[in-house]
Amino acid sequence: MSTAPRVLDVTTLPSTDNVDPYTFCVELNGQWFLQKGKMIAYYGQIDFSGVGHGHLDGLVAGSFHSPLHAADWVVAQGSGKMLLADRAFDVNSYDLEDGNLTVRSGNLLAFEPSLSLKQSIVPGFLTLIGTGKFVAASNGAVHFVEPPVRVDPQALVGWADCPSPCHHYDHGYLKGVLGGIRALTGIGGASGEEHQFEFVGAGTVLIQSSETLMAEQATGAVPHEAGVPGGGQGGQRGGQQTPQLPGQLGGLQRRFGL
Repeated sequence: MSTAPRVLDVTTLPSTDNVDPYTFCVELNGQWFLQKGKMIAYYGQIDFSGVGHGHLDGLVAGSFHSPLHAADWVVAQGSGKMLLADRAFDVNSYDLEDGNLTVRSGNLLAFEPSLSLKQSIVPGFLTLIGTGKFVAASNGAVHFVEPPVRVDPQALVGWADCPSPCHHYDHGYLKGVLGGIRALTGIGGASGEEHQFEFVGAGTVLIQSSETLMAEQATGAVPHEAGVPGGGQGGQRGGQQTPQLPGQLGGLQRRFGL
């Protein structure tokens, strides 16, 4: 016996809460910062403006302090409801209260302007400071653990109210020839049993239920797919792939603004 699909409209969508594990609904009455490509639908009167537009200078000056990531973000303003998702990954919201949280840049989908976004000293991560709500994606459910702890780099989502991590390498890995080749070239990658991020002190570490890092994609690019208007423009150029850091830790362009 088939079950009829659940049909939603503006009155039945939740107010700033999950629609399901993979979709989040933001009830907008004002402004939110939003990563490009993460809004899948919306109701109401909502405008989207790139970070850096003149009429948003005041908002950006107070809430967005990561110039290397500015091209990846927009400001949604108006009133209505926005549906956010990211390639069917798990999506959840989190509340900061006078807090300090660092999150992987590709996982952060949206945040309230009451939070201040800063560029982390750790490549590939962003730091949110203040009080407010943000929305982030993960490859599987997120778990919260306390330091001291060592975490597989691929499973790390972020950390709150604790110092930045340091690298920890297994002694056998450092001595091994294969480990040395991997460290220098990235060939074969490095597993969580050989290399970890080490956290000490007070605070909370966020880890996802998978050792597979969420694959990064060029935000704002038109997918190279049949039937997509403009498909084939943007994205890859001449079949070349964006270069990757050793261990597949992310695109050089996204990490360092090249």
